[in-house]
Amino acid sequence: MPFDLQERFFARLDAELHNLYGPTEAAVDVTFWACEREGQQRVVPIGRPIANTQIYLLNPHLQPVPVGVPGELHIGGVGLARGYWNRPRLTAEKFIPDPFSAEAGARLYKTGDLACYLPDGNIRFLGRIDYQVKVRGFRIELGEIEAVLRQSPAIREAVVLAREDMPDDKRLMAYVVSRQGQAPTDGDLRKFARKQLPDYMIPSTFVLLDTLPLTPNGKVNRRALPASDASQLARRTEFVAPETPLEKRLAKIWADFLGVERIGIHDDFFDLGGHSLLAIQVINQIGKVFGVDLSVRRLFREESTIAGLALLVEEALIEKLEERARRRASEANESINELNA
Repeated sequence: MPFDLQERFFARLDAELHNLYGPTEAAVDVTFWACEREGQQRVVPIGRPIANTQIYLLNPHLQPVPVGVPGELHIGGVGLARGYWNRPRLTAEKFIPDPFSAEAGARLYKTGDLACYLPDGNIRFLGRIDYQVKVRGFRIELGEIEAVLRQSPAIREAVVLAREDMPDDKRLMAYVVSRQGQAPTDGDLRKFARKQLPDYMIPSTFVLLDTLPLTPNGKVNRRALPASDASQLARRTEFVAPETPLEKRLAKIWADFLGVERIGIHDDFFDLGGHSLLAIQVINQIGKVFGVDLSVRRLFREESTIAGLALLVEEALIEKLEERARRRASEANESINELNA
């Protein structure tokens, strides 16, 4: 249940609201949560298991996950179906032996749903585990990113995809619908996501939509979400062309890696479609061109514009010249001492 729907309900009705979760394979309802009017959290949990039902959040090795870590939701107890009609192979795949029960023949149902435990022991639904992807060597649960973005006070809905609109260039893209009266920028959303997610899980692009496309049965139509063209991305800041030779050289390096022709000194590297792997390549190229050693992390966290990066390069060049001057002065002093000796 979206948090926004809960708030609209309480704003209009003086009644209780219950959030129930469960699949058809387990008598439909297996967890229960009494929604809280004026609650402190911005998510609606699915609560705890009902009587005679066991819920386990497990990793791929069927080991329980700790609080806050996503795991596949498994269901045990008397409410399980016997299996799928005339589909023994699928039954064996989804209804597995229960490793936590001493009862003969006890089984667990693998729901394919992703969830995590909240600190108070209640369960939070994250999405389908089917949406696990691999991007630049990292396995990523898209539902985990979506759940974090939905916690933003400015966001009502969020869907994340791993798209490969250009060959061999798979990127995370977030499609978001803002709350009424809110207009979050890419930078705002990226800053919010960085508080809870590692760098490799931060979407390269945020696409702001009025509504998410839906299928006839009301679910998000992920195939209808638009592709992103880095050269057509809406700019969040006024365009200011590079002026100094250093800014122009840096802009040329960015253009070569990002495939964007027109780059301003205040454009954000990640707003233009940059990601962690490209950031490493850009920093390495800058090092080769200018002979300086820069920190990739600073591009991620601090100076992700041409203007900011130019200052870093200038500082590194000045430090390099000062070090060279100190070394020459030291060598000169040694030569003078040898002559005096």
